[in-house]
Amino acid sequence: MRQVDSLSHTKWECKYHIVFILKYRRKVLFGQMRRELPMVFHQLSGQKESLIEAGHVMPNHVHMMISIPPKYAISQVVGYIKGKSAIYIARTYSGRHRSYVGQHFWARGYFVSTVGRDQNVIWGSIRHQEKEDRRVEQLNLV
Repeated sequence: MRQVDSLSHTKWECKYHIVFILKYRRKVLFGQMRRELPMVFHQLSGQKESLIEAGHVMPNHVHMMISIPPKYAISQVVGYIKGKSAIYIARTYSGRHRSYVGQHFWARGYFVSTVGRDQNVIWGSIRHQEKEDRRVEQLNLV
């Protein structure tokens, strides 16, 4: 049986497949940054009462399946995650300790699709990308 979440007066199950890319499709999500970003995304989504159920950081884009309460707009949660993670990246990896204004790390848009009955297919797709990514990394080590 599916998990149904609740708020004070609402029962809900709202899951979305979200993909967003880096500005200019640069391939810069490697190493330490790639290991830290999932933790950052989980913390930021938690601040909006959302839960990332599956996700994968690729070199130039991010996939996630996220559960967002109906009291938040999808654009509000995705904008928050992208904005705050860009600030974190700028402060941690670019040495900028003041406001990170005027420059963008992520591209402006994003892709979103409701999950609904296709949850297992999307979950499997994200897991398949993780396995494929590990296989490619091991080939590069040889």
